[in-house]
Amino acid sequence: MFQTKLYKGTLEERYQTVTKQLDALLSGEEDLIANLANTSALLSQFLEDINWVGFYLLKEQGLLLGPFQGLPACVRIPVGKGVCGTAIVKQQTMLVEDVHQFPGHIACDAASRSEIVIPVRRDGEIIAILDIDSPSLARFTVEDQKHLEAFVTVLEKHI
Repeated sequence: MFQTKLYKGTLEERYQTVTKQLDALLSGEEDLIANLANTSALLSQFLEDINWVGFYLLKEQGLLLGPFQGLPACVRIPVGKGVCGTAIVKQQTMLVEDVHQFPGHIACDAASRSEIVIPVRRDGEIIAILDIDSPSLARFTVEDQKHLEAFVTVLEKHI
């Protein structure tokens, strides 16, 4: 049974703890949707100052809404559009300090001000993206990016 944990220590120590929790939480489960659902729930209770965290799955027609925590969201995002679609085209993490300054930003939640989007891969191919939004400008740092990418690497070994 999972219990909420208070995260203490430096930012790096807190990320190490939540990453270990993810590994234990997903251990033995291979279902993609179940693992993405638990991952978004874990991040939702771990991250402060966010208003949305979840996944978009890469399908033939673009990105399709997957498991998430937050307000209802855009169901489909074309590849190449917005921060999420751009992450697919560039095949890299997108760290956006002010989404209103991002060309073609798709405002699923008007309260969102900053965003980080990280590709999720299976066998080297992108199958989804992790999308995290915050109502604060410049909420996500390069250090957050480094630790969230490591977190996604642990997720990838379970999908």
